[in-house]
Amino acid sequence: MALTIGVDVGGTKIASGVVDDDGRILERSLRHTPADNPEKVAVTIADAVSELAARHEVEAVGVGAAGFVDETRSIVRFAPNLAWREEPLQKKVSELVGLPVVVENDANAMAWGEYRFGAGRDETHVVCVTVGTGIGGGAVFGGDLYRGRWGMGAEWGHMQVIPDGRACGCGHRGCWEKYASGSSLLIDARASAEADPSSAVHLLELAGSVDVLRGEHVTEAARKGDRAALDAFDSLAAWLAQGLADLAAILDPGRYIIGGGVSAAADLFMDKVRAAYAERLTGRGHRPLAEIRVAELGPSAGLVGAADLARQR
Repeated sequence: MALTIGVDVGGTKIASGVVDDDGRILERSLRHTPADNPEKVAVTIADAVSELAARHEVEAVGVGAAGFVDETRSIVRFAPNLAWREEPLQKKVSELVGLPVVVENDANAMAWGEYRFGAGRDETHVVCVTVGTGIGGGAVFGGDLYRGRWGMGAEWGHMQVIPDGRACGCGHRGCWEKYASGSSLLIDARASAEADPSSAVHLLELAGSVDVLRGEHVTEAARKGDRAALDAFDSLAAWLAQGLADLAAILDPGRYIIGGGVSAAADLFMDKVRAAYAERLTGRGHRPLAEIRVAELGPSAGLVGAADLARQR
């Protein structure tokens, strides 16, 4: 049984785990991300890997990084939420741990994990959309992870849907992730609560103030029937469906997989996404409808996918 270590590096947490060739996690480790210091990030990753490798015989390490990873799967060109700029992450970590290392975009790693061991394992053309603070993406076509010429493909979240729309962390405006993500859910819920407090009774009870509103408040309020919270989820569903319909015109996948933190509230919006997607699909009625499923591996998908990509390096 070949063992590898997968590492999922986010803006606040670094999750690591030893993974076998069936996608099972044998041991986990969790550390804080020193997001403002690239050297410390590499050292923190190496410490976690070394701790796990001391107890398991592993052959390689896969790192899922929240940023643009180059075509050699070694350099993080840019990361919006970490201080990575042209960061030679593969070289640094490999030198520290003494093992082969592969670096991959975190959403690509998630897509591969779901394709191999989760909601995409019996489909040849899979598109993943991670809906969290922003939107990430990954795709597997015919058994190959799609990365683009320079390794930076599948960044669906930065398709422009409204010219001169909401400002995005990427430096542009009107990106899809500003209308169909966890951050957009908060924007819409706050706006509704401020415009009509009577529509947000549960929201305001839970949060106390719109200034400290969090995603879990919106989800809980929606489950209690709060109109402002439900409207925010309806807006998210409509925008998500529109983006999926646009991607179908370009990629024609057999299945979409929706992951990320917001997918934990899938019962509040996924049926509406499916219905709106069917309505907005170009050529509807004359083409098969792609399935839209919720990710099965949850927050472990990126870790598992990175480990498997290291195994298949």
